[in-house]
Amino acid sequence: MGWKIKNFEELTRSELYKILEARSEVFVLEQECAYQDIDGKDQKALHLWLEDISGEIQAYCRILPAGLSYSEASIGRVLVRESQRGKGVARKMLEQALDFLAHAWREPAVRIEAQYYLRKFYASFGFIEDSEPFLEDGIKHVEMLLDLKDFAS
Repeated sequence: MGWKIKNFEELTRSELYKILEARSEVFVLEQECAYQDIDGKDQKALHLWLEDISGEIQAYCRILPAGLSYSEASIGRVLVRESQRGKGVARKMLEQALDFLAHAWREPAVRIEAQYYLRKFYASFGFIEDSEPFLEDGIKHVEMLLDLKDFAS
């Protein structure tokens, strides 16, 4: 298995198809969440994913620049396929995304909309709850904010 990170223009048609397929499988089918996945942000995002030896996406997130979703940079569409959960894949992916934001983009902070049941996972990286819980597409979420100065060193 190997990690890949690409901007939209670098994605092949096959990679884009697999990304959308993974997002649909996890968010629409597994979580039964009908939402508008194609939101016009993919073209400005970086796409980070773990690909297995057969080319299937096992984990994915997109990294968004400041000013696109929030005044801060953000990480979204975070998913890990069921077969990879509990193996540290999400932690490794988030570490890579945060490292990229801190070093390549030199972002001072990152904001996320975390599914509420995952807030302790994100807090383990230093994210702090920054909103009251709210429903997003029928799923309880909370905004969380992380100061990236500790990752920049």
